Amino acid sequence: MPFDFIWFDLGNTLLHRDREGLFAGLLERTTGGMPIGEIEKAFHLTDKRFMRDFPGLLARPVEEFLPLYFDILCRNLGVGGDLVALLGAWMSAWKSGELVWRPFPCVADVLGRLASDGMRLGIISNWDTGATQLLAGLGLLDRFEVVIISSEVGVSKPDKGIFRIALEKAAVGADRCLYVGDNYYDDTLGAAKVGMRSLIVNRFGSLGVEELRGQRFIADISEVIPFLEEGTSCPVAIAKTGLAPVNARSEA
Repeated sequence: MPFDFIWFDLGNTLLHRDREGLFAGLLERTTGGMPIGEIEKAFHLTDKRFMRDFPGLLARPVEEFLPLYFDILCRNLGVGGDLVALLGAWMSAWKSGELVWRPFPCVADVLGRLASDGMRLGIISNWDTGATQLLAGLGLLDRFEVVIISSEVGVSKPDKGIFRIALEKAAVGADRCLYVGDNYYDDTLGAAKVGMRSLIVNRFGSLGVEELRGQRFIADISEVIPFLEEGTSCPVAIAKTGLAPVNARSEA
């Protein structure tokens, strides 16, 4: 097996919030509603737009990113009407604590399987200082040998510094590591700066990231296991920025 250590991102890789279900409820009360599948794709497209065009903005306080996010989301959905009232309801929902982080359904089983196969596991995440407490509360903290959180180490993805800190803490070479995340511009390009390979979680195939020609995507982390069972490695991505065709590998 070409890897000894697998690193994971947190948000939208291991953990998620049901933004789509909450927004669907708001639309139902204000515009008559839309199919949940359309709403899920619109959120996906909006997320990918932010990752590409507004790096780091989603990590800012909600007041700084939500109005722009809401505008792009509504455009993706074709939502009209009283958008001021809808934005107010959406902002209130974000601040109310209704949106809580939970593991994706497959997470516990996949982490258990990887550990039983002798794989070392870790976290490298851009997150606030509550990340460790959150993982502990979800019963996941003990699954990971090393947890590296940007707010705790003072450097964020895609800076190579956070990856170097992780490698040093784990005492493992980058060539023996696989990184699994959902943000090509933070995760794959950041990992590539230290020579680490990666996979990108993208639920809808290449939707929203069509600029990443040649990129291999996985729908969720359950697909890490068959990837490892293939017994083949993947080249390290070319650490570029922008919209150039990216990756020298056949692939996160």
